[in-house]
Order: sequence, then structure tokens, then C-alpha cells
Amino acid sequence: MPENRFQKFTAFVRSRWQTFNQKYPRLSWAALVGVIGSFLLVFSVCLFIFLTYKGAFGAIPTYGELQNIQNNTASEVYSEDEVLLGKYYIENRVNAEYDELSEHLINALVATEDARFFEHRGVDFRATLRVVFKTVLMGDRSAGGGSTLSQQLAKNLYGRRGSGIVAMASTKFKEMFIARRLEKIYTKKELLNLYLNTVPFGDDIYGVKVAAQRFFNVSPADLTVEDAAALVGMLKANTYYNPVRNPAHATERRNTVMAQMVKYNYLTRAEADSLQQLPITVKYSREGHNQGTATYFREHLRGELKDIVGEIEKPNGQPYNIYTDGLKIFTTINSDFQRYAEEAVREHLSKLQPEFDKDKTFGKDSDLVENVIKKSVRYERLKKAGKTEAEIKENFDTPVRMTVFAWNEDGEETREMSPRDSIAYYLGILRAGFMVMQPQTGKIQAWVGGADQKYFQYDHVKGTRQVGSTFKPLVYAEALRQGYTPCEYLYNRLVTYTEYQDWTPENSDGKYGGLYSMKGGLANSVNAVTVDMMMRVGVDSVRALAQELGIENDVPALPSIALGAADLSLGEMVLAYATFANNGVRPEPYYLTRIENSRGEIIWSADTPDPKDFAEVLTKEDNALLTNMLEAVVDSGTARRIRYQFNLPNDIAGKTGTTQDQGDGWFMGYTPVFAAGAWVGAEYPTTHWRSLAKGQGAATALPIWGLFAKKMYADPKYKKLQRATFYPLTPEQQLDIACPMYLESEDMLQDSTDFEPKEPTMNDRLRDLFNIEKRTREEGQRRREAKRSAEQRENSRKIRERNEALRRKREKEKNKKKKKPFFKRIFKNQQ
Repeated sequence: MPENRFQKFTAFVRSRWQTFNQKYPRLSWAALVGVIGSFLLVFSVCLFIFLTYKGAFGAIPTYGELQNIQNNTASEVYSEDEVLLGKYYIENRVNAEYDELSEHLINALVATEDARFFEHRGVDFRATLRVVFKTVLMGDRSAGGGSTLSQQLAKNLYGRRGSGIVAMASTKFKEMFIARRLEKIYTKKELLNLYLNTVPFGDDIYGVKVAAQRFFNVSPADLTVEDAAALVGMLKANTYYNPVRNPAHATERRNTVMAQMVKYNYLTRAEADSLQQLPITVKYSREGHNQGTATYFREHLRGELKDIVGEIEKPNGQPYNIYTDGLKIFTTINSDFQRYAEEAVREHLSKLQPEFDKDKTFGKDSDLVENVIKKSVRYERLKKAGKTEAEIKENFDTPVRMTVFAWNEDGEETREMSPRDSIAYYLGILRAGFMVMQPQTGKIQAWVGGADQKYFQYDHVKGTRQVGSTFKPLVYAEALRQGYTPCEYLYNRLVTYTEYQDWTPENSDGKYGGLYSMKGGLANSVNAVTVDMMMRVGVDSVRALAQELGIENDVPALPSIALGAADLSLGEMVLAYATFANNGVRPEPYYLTRIENSRGEIIWSADTPDPKDFAEVLTKEDNALLTNMLEAVVDSGTARRIRYQFNLPNDIAGKTGTTQDQGDGWFMGYTPVFAAGAWVGAEYPTTHWRSLAKGQGAATALPIWGLFAKKMYADPKYKKLQRATFYPLTPEQQLDIACPMYLESEDMLQDSTDFEPKEPTMNDRLRDLFNIEKRTREEGQRRREAKRSAEQRENSRKIRERNEALRRKREKEKNKKKKKPFFKRIFKNQQ
């Protein structure tokens, strides 16, 4: 029966065709060609789709591969208080959980990109047909796209290759197949979550979590309707609709997104009308490998992390990668201290630079610019290209537009200048380093290697420069270890040391005469007195002490080290002063505590140093005397501006330092709870200040320390730290320091048992700190009284007699003292 029907049907068609063919022969042939062509076209499309499905144009991810999607995820570096400092990444992406996503964000996305998202199963055939007929056939580009969010997710995950018709067609079909598979594996919420974690926003931003933080400084959960609409609007063209670069375009696109939300009932018309009147308020935070917080520290940490995680295997047997595996790295950095430190460096240098521009000189190295030119990459490239010296000179002298570092809010500006002028410009830019350590534990709490890591990669926390007078406390510390007391008097005289090639150390002020106690010599940074003490205690003894304090760089076997003629790092000097802050016990510095993988599992933890194992370098008693001497530097010596300029009344001890020709300025200071050091100078020490008054460490480096401390104490969280006090002096030690810091002649020297000190107590000193005029008047009166009292005494002792008595006392005490063993190193390799 069916066969008869089929035969009748074919006979009917054949009859009709013959009639049509006889009547319209040409048209019938055209129709035949059309039918055959349509059949071949449909067959070809089906064959193309089949071949695409089978992987002829590239493999389609399997269900297993799609179940284990792994984005390249940035590793994050956190402070001790778990504040994000920065990231290491290839793609700057941090995954967000669905619960972290704002409802406004989801609504804006669905309304704009895929209104039928919750209805289709990966491919919206209605939307596809709309695109074919309206966009392709009718040329109506306002009809929108046909790709669903699932298809866009496939594109984000696997990208698109090739730009030809065949490549584009195969890619589209592959995205459809992948979208269908994704819909079978994941729920709709999971797909939205995946999509928002993969989508790019331009400016090296991947995923909505990073985008929300970068543009609006909030988490995705806290996005408002208008901000969520602005981010979704960027998906169409993330540069054209970038709210920072193109706010007008971004606002227009945001309003379009909100109109879509009204259309699909996610917003009322009244709400949209109100929100569309608002401007886009951007809180853009710059981020990058050389931008953000603690950039120099992160760069230092990077190399160590690569070595650590490279030896730890993931479950698949591959080593971890800090750029792609979403690790969380926890450090000892205090985010507040780090911020205050960076602000202090930037604020002070931006004010100091104009002064340096007026006063700087290239000194003896008049060919410095030319020498730097010949070491530059540009010079080498031109030389290899066969250019003559004349052609190279013309190249370096030709002005071009360039972006250079600047002390403004953006940190850079565009100028027209020649390459030669740009080199001279950078040689005259002041650099700085600043570090903060917790003395009791060895934790590094702030690390500032320079003013801008983008332009100045050299890390001045690790780099070495001559340390100037900041080395002097080591000489006096060794003297205390050998039994000298702060009231040991030394001549302030110009001496030539013939055994050291007729070396004649000079005082910076060129003044000589009188006698200084050890305390007075240190407080006033008198070179002649310090060198005299160096000769007494021995160069090798001071070098040995330097090693015990953690200084690993070479300290020359020359008496000039008493004046800081040694190239040491800021980190080493901070460690030495942290020992003084820790009652003579040297801490072991560390800055890395643990590393977690993306699932929150600890894959590495540091062997944290135990304070019980720290080495004692100075006894508490000797260290207390040294600290008292260094307090005098701050109270009435070279660092006294700490008190009157920054109004810091708490216990502070420290030492300024200035190298020859004012090429380097230093200040090392500590309180009972932190030790910190600052260095300031140009790239080369031959570029220096002409004026000692402007270029000394008290003027260049000390203000960074002062600004940092002032900012820290202004924070309610740290205000109580001002109440911490140093280890007290014993009654016997109070007598040991009860002597004038300066005597005009040896005739004024008197028995310490008869001298009645008029110095104010510490409480008096703290009470009067904020009344500088009164304090200065009282200090002058005290000195006059001490001088009159000394002159009136008839039976004062001669200096030689006193020193002989002290020598006998030292020998007696030496026999009672027992030396304690010390560790040789402090910077242990972190495991």
C-alpha cells in the first residue's frame, strides 16, 4: 500500500515536471540547478558541522576537560594584617565565588548579553535566526548578537584562531558544541560565575573581582546598580567604554545597560531615570608589577618565591607557578607601616628635590653624563648599527617627546628633551631607601627601596653605600664592651696618623679644642674624638663587633671605618640598630611566613626564628649606656630636629650620617618597639649637595624617619606605642653618665663624685619638649651653672690622672667579666 502511494506521488511529480519543462524550458533548468545547489549547500553545511564536531578544524574539549577548567589566576601577596599588597600574574585575575557577586551585576549581565539565558540550553536558536535574517541579510546591526553567555564563555576560555571565513565558521560551531557541553556539566549559577571570572575588562584586568576593585575600589558584592551597569557595559568594547579613558562613552553605554534592565523588569523606569542622571564615580587604583604597595619588597620576594614553589608539586605532579596558580603569600609587612613609609619617602623627596636642583653638582666626575651615555643600551645599539661617533652624538642631542618620572600625582609627565638631557635629568633625581624592623622578633614591617619602582628598579634597601657617621655607635659600643664609660674624656684635636699614610681625619665643622666625653663626642658626631676612641679599642675589635651585629659586607681594616668609610646596605644597618633596640640581643630578620594554594591549603611555612635563640652581642647594661648616649644625639645633638620639627616626645635614640661631599645622607633611629633607617642620595655619590647644611643626613634622611613616626603615632591603633620606654639605667650607671659632655680645657675636669649634675630628668625633658624656647633657655642655664661650678673648684684633677684611674678600674672589671659566645650570621636562608 505505501509503495503504491509513493509510486503515485513520484508519477505525479514527474508529470508535473514534464509539463513545466515543456512550457518553461529555461526556467525549469534554473529551478533544477537551484534545487541541486540547495541540496549540496545543505549537505556541505551538514558535512562541515560534522567535521567540526569530529575535530577536523581543531579538537573540541572533552567533558572531562570542561569539568576541570583552570584559569590562569594571579598569586596574591598579603601583609601580616592580611591586606593585599600586590600580585604576580600573567593574566591579572582573581576568581570570585557566586555568593560574592552582586545581584545587580547578574541582572545587568543577563539583561544586556543574554536575556533568554535561563531558558535555553547553551544555544539560543531564536537569537541565531534573528542575527542571520536581520544582521546578515538585512544589514541591521542594532539587532544584537546571537552568542549566548555560554558561547561567550567558550570563547573566553579557548579563544578564537584565524580570521578567514572557514576559520570563523568552524569557531562559531565549536563554540556552540562547547556551550552545549558546558550546560550539561554546570548549573546556570556556575556558568555565570565562570563567565564573570574569565571575561576581560582591558588594562590587563581579567574577571569582575579585579575590575570592581580597580575601577570602584569595592568587592563585586558591593557594586551598586550604576557601577554594575558600567562594568557590564565595558564588555562590548572595554577600551572604548572604559570609564577612566572615555567617561562620556562609558556613561552612554551604562545608561543603555540600565535601559535593558528596565526592558526585562530588573529595574523600574523611575529608578533607571534617576540613576541615569548620575555621573560615573571612578575610584581607580593603579596596579601592576611595579605599581601599588610594597613594589620593591614584592620584587625582592619574587625570586625567592620562584625557588620555593618550584620545588613543591601540585596534585598533578607539576610544580607550582607563582604567575598562574592563584597562590596566597603571607608576609610580616605591616600594611599601615608600609603605607606610612611610602608616603613619608614620597612627601619628603618631592619637597627636597627642588632644593637639590638648586644646590647639586656632579662634583669631580665632570664626564659622568658622557660615561653613562657610553654604558647605555641606546649607545650600544647605535654602535652595533655602524653609526659613527658624530652620528651617535647627533642622535643623543636631538630632542624627542618622552615620558619621564616626575614628582607629581601621576608620577610622570611628557616632555620634549634630548636623550642626553634625559640622562642628566635622571642623574639628578634623588633616590631613597627606608626600612622598619620589629627588634624583638626580627619581623620586617616596612620595605621601601625607592620612590618609584617603575622608573628606578635599583633597591636601596639591599644596595650598598658608604654609611658615614651612622657607623660611629659601633665604635662606642665596642668601647663600652671593653670597660670604657660614657664619661671617658678625649681630646678634640687634629691628629695625623703616620702609620696610616699620614691620614688626618677632620671634623666636619673644622673646629678643634677642648675635650668631649664619649657621650658628647657621639652626640655631636665629632670625628677626631671618634677616631681617637677607635685607636684605643682597636680596628679589628670594631670589625668583629660589626660582624656580630649582622653586617656581612666587607668592613675594611682601616681606622677610617670609624667615620663610616665602608659600603654597607640599609638592611644591615637597620639590623645593627635593631640589636641596640633589643637590649643588645641581635634579632634574626625574616619577612615570609606561609604560602597557601588556591584551595587555602598551606603548602609552605617558614621556620620562624625563636627570640630565645637570638645572640647577645651587648650586655643589657652596656646597651643601656649606649642607648642613653644615642638618646643624647636626638635630645641635644645632630638629630635634635626629631624633637622640634616633628614634635616626637617619646623615647628615641639614633644617629645621623653624612658621607664626604654630602653624597649620602643617613639616619638610623629606634624606639623600644621599632628600629628604622633612612638613606637619601643620587644614583651616583659623585652627584651631591654643595652645602653641608642642606646635604647632611639630618636634613635629607632624618625627615623621612620623622614623618613616618609622626604618621604612625597619629594612628589611634599605634598611639600607645609612644608610651614604651627603654631599659632603665641602674643608679650606678646614672653616676657613670653624670658629667658634662664638653670641657673647654683639661683644667675644668673634675672628680665625678664631686660633680652635681644639673641635667633635667627624662620626665622633665619629655614634659618640656613642646616648649622649645623654654627648653633651650633651661639648657643654657644648666651649662652655665656647670661651667661656674667647675671653675670654682680648686682641687680638680688633671685628665691624665683621671684616665689613669679609669684604666685601673677597667682592668679590674675586665677580670670579672666573662665573654659570651656569639653567632656568626643572622640572615639564614629561609626554607
